[in-house]
Amino acid sequence: MMNFKHTPVFAFSLLLLAATALTSCSESDDTVEEFPDWEATNTAYFSNLYTTTQSLIASGNTSWKIIRSWSLIEDDEYFTADPEDNIIVEVLEEGTGEGCPIYTDYAWVHYKGSLLPSVSYPEGYVFDQSYYGDFNEATALPTSLLVSSVVDGFSTALQNMHIGDYWRVYIPYQLGYGTDATDAIPAYSTLIFEIRLVAYARPDVDLPVTW
Repeated sequence: MMNFKHTPVFAFSLLLLAATALTSCSESDDTVEEFPDWEATNTAYFSNLYTTTQSLIASGNTSWKIIRSWSLIEDDEYFTADPEDNIIVEVLEEGTGEGCPIYTDYAWVHYKGSLLPSVSYPEGYVFDQSYYGDFNEATALPTSLLVSSVVDGFSTALQNMHIGDYWRVYIPYQLGYGTDATDAIPAYSTLIFEIRLVAYARPDVDLPVTW
């Protein structure tokens, strides 16, 4: 399992992305730029998704959530959260477990992480996943990680999930890798994770794992 903080590793705004992710070439050669106008593309995408999700929630749709980063206070009287202070969640399946992992816990998860559509990857480049090919619950083994070891957006999702939850999580770049690029992820990237929470435990508790 990679450490999302330090290691490299669809839904609403496709029309916007199609307009902004056109092939771009250098003036001096025919090299294709994979992520043209990437900061603007990602900023516009998340802003649009945030507004759309607000409307869905206001209409009574319970499949979508806006969750403030775990590291920010929840007191709206003294703190005004911006859209990028939140993750956006689409609940794909609801689990039946009680309680949620806390920041110092271990979590066992299946996950897949991808970027927004780009020139060569119309469905978004998959930069990391915990299983091979399509997910198969019968054969896939969950990966263990410390909730505190991943980027803020991923950690925020885990701390709000119950065992059995299957979420698609949209993380703005401010709660991901920010303005820094990794070998696999360009700067200013919105991260899209599909996460299934299988189990969690306190660090001082032995959890026999047989899947």
